[in-house]
Amino acid sequence: MSGSITIFGHGAVGRAAVDLLSRAGRDVRVAQRHAPADLPPGVSFQGCDVLDGESVLAATRGASDILVAVGFAYEGKVWRVAWPKAMTNFLDACEATAARMIFIDNLYMYGPQREPLREDMPLTTFGVKPAARAAATRLWMAASEAGRVRVAALRSPDFYGPGVTLSHLGEVGFARLAKGKAATLIAPPDTPHDFAYVPDIARAAATLLDAPDDAFGQAWHSPCAPTQTPRQILALGAAALGVKLRLNALPLALLPPLGLVSPFMREMAEMRFQWDRPYQVDWRKFARRFWSDATSFEQGAKATALSFCASAAPKQGASKSTLDGQVRDGLR
Repeated sequence: MSGSITIFGHGAVGRAAVDLLSRAGRDVRVAQRHAPADLPPGVSFQGCDVLDGESVLAATRGASDILVAVGFAYEGKVWRVAWPKAMTNFLDACEATAARMIFIDNLYMYGPQREPLREDMPLTTFGVKPAARAAATRLWMAASEAGRVRVAALRSPDFYGPGVTLSHLGEVGFARLAKGKAATLIAPPDTPHDFAYVPDIARAAATLLDAPDDAFGQAWHSPCAPTQTPRQILALGAAALGVKLRLNALPLALLPPLGLVSPFMREMAEMRFQWDRPYQVDWRKFARRFWSDATSFEQGAKATALSFCASAAPKQGASKSTLDGQVRDGLR
């Protein structure tokens, strides 16, 4: 496709998609509440509140496709209201303008599982945040099945990548190693867990943007490197930095009691099922249709660790705008 693309959200994934698409010469517009300070030349900006239907419609007009890479504060009470409302606004805007939508999604809607996650697994009613993402999923699926819109969801596990702070491997992982400190995990370090490399997510999103309409009306799992443990991944980063891996991990059993005094830990406690067992993603469907050469952890961990080492000082000085975008994109 060669039409204009509106990208909602300029957090980790949104930023990577903007960079990739703008370098390819695509007509890209970013829409969110505040203008990013680091938009590439030629990329336009439009102020937008995704919880306001008219605002979303205005940002969608003129676009052949929209890429939704937004997020909300990591609070179940916020998600319960915000995700269905935002999804309704995006669907209404796409129906009014005939724009196609790529929805950058996570994997919460499957709830607790004991096997690798597949796109055909039933949607969960578990918890608050997983149920909220499942509710948003039901909305776009129903609209798609009714022929109102063309939507494709790109679902990814926890992500990481150069400069990505809000990640289980970001500010508390690779960034701390780059500062000569011990990495800290709110998760077991030796449980196999899939992570998606942000540049790969952006590439997969661009692939769907270029795909014909028969790729829409369904969900796709983003390609990931072969599963490793957080300790193994961080060790690759430590080796790239030339430091010894030091790692502290918070036992999952402490999340509920800590949640009594820490709202963030309370929200994390609901998601223990992602960390108390191997967490793997089956992305063979995407590989069969498109491509399968996901970035290896040897490459990705090295690039991520070195990015924190090289740009720690500038990142601190420019953190407000950067972190605002990444909070909007969400810690998944």
